[in-house]
Amino acid sequence: MSGLQGFAEHGIIRDLAFAILAGALAIIAALVVHHLLFRLLHRIAVRSEGAVDDMLVDTLARPSRWAFAALALVLTAREIPALDDIWERVAGFAMPALVGWMALAVFHAFIRAMTERTDISDADNRRARRRRTRLAIFSRIGTGLIVFVTVGLMLLSVPGVRDIGVTLMASAGLVTLAVGAAAQPALKSLIAGLQMALTEPIAIDDIVVIEGETGRVEDIKSTHVVIRTWDERRLIVPTIKFLDTSFQNWSRSGTGLTGTVMLYLDPMTEIAPLREEFARMVKASPLFDGRVSHLQVTNMTHEAIEVRLTMSAAHLGALGELRASVREGMLDWLRRRSLQDEGAAEGA
Repeated sequence: MSGLQGFAEHGIIRDLAFAILAGALAIIAALVVHHLLFRLLHRIAVRSEGAVDDMLVDTLARPSRWAFAALALVLTAREIPALDDIWERVAGFAMPALVGWMALAVFHAFIRAMTERTDISDADNRRARRRRTRLAIFSRIGTGLIVFVTVGLMLLSVPGVRDIGVTLMASAGLVTLAVGAAAQPALKSLIAGLQMALTEPIAIDDIVVIEGETGRVEDIKSTHVVIRTWDERRLIVPTIKFLDTSFQNWSRSGTGLTGTVMLYLDPMTEIAPLREEFARMVKASPLFDGRVSHLQVTNMTHEAIEVRLTMSAAHLGALGELRASVREGMLDWLRRRSLQDEGAAEGA
C-alpha cells in the first residue's frame, strides 16, 4: 500500500514538474515571438509619417509582453491537465488585470497622440486649447473607469469577496444609502469634470480671475484646477468652484487681451499732444496687435486729472510688456516735455 502511495506521489511530482517546465518553455517561446513581432512593428512605425503608431507600439510593448505569456499558458494548459489546474487558480485574477492594463495602455496612447496633434503655441490657439482641455478631462475620467472595472473584476475572482457581495445584495437598501453618502464627493467631482468638458467654461491656457487672483489655467483635473499666477505661484481651485461661483475668463472668445495704464496729471496738461505721443508709441511697438488704442480723460479733481490709456496685445505676456513699456515711455516723455517747458520759460 505504501508503495502505491509513493508511486502516486512520484507521479504527481513528475506531472507538476512537467507542467512547470512546459509552462516555462511556452512563456519563453511567447516572449521570443513578442520580441520579433514588436521589432517588426517598431520598424514599420518608424518609417511611417504619423506619430500615432509610434506611440501605440511603444505603449503596448510592455503590457502585451505579459499578455503573450498568458496566452501561451492558456494554450499549453489545454494539453496538460496539471498546468490547467494551476492556471485556473490564477486566471480569474490575472486575466482581468492584463485586459485592464492593455485597455489602459491603448487609451493612454490614443490620448497622447491626440494631445500631440493639438498645438497651443500659435497665437490663435483657442480651438486647440479647448480640444486639449477635453482630452485632459476625458483621460482622467476614462482612466478612473478602467481601473475601477478592472479592480472589480479582479476582486470578483476571490471567493470571499464574491460571498461578501452576495451578502450585501441582500441588504441593498442600506448599502445603497451608505455607498451613496460615501461616494457623494467623488460622484460630484466626476459630474463636475464632465460638465467642465461639455460646457467648457475654461480651457487649458485660459487667463482667469478668481477670488481676486489672476493667472493662467495650467492643468484641469477631475477634482481641481491648477492656475499659475504671474509670480509662478500655483493656485489649487476645486473644479466645482468654476461651476458654482462667478469668475472672469479673459481669453474665452480669443487670445487677444486689452489692458489699461492710468496716469494722474496736472489739470493744465494739454491732452492733444499727449494723445498723439501715445498713438505714436503704441503703433511703434511690436507688441501691439492693432486692435485697440485710445486715450481718455476718465476723471478730474481740483488737484489732478485721471487719464486712461487703453491698448491691446495678442496674449497676456505681450500685454504686460506693452503696458510697462508704454507707462515708462509716457512718463519719460512727460518729464522731457516738462524740462523743455521750463527751459522755454527761463529763456523768455
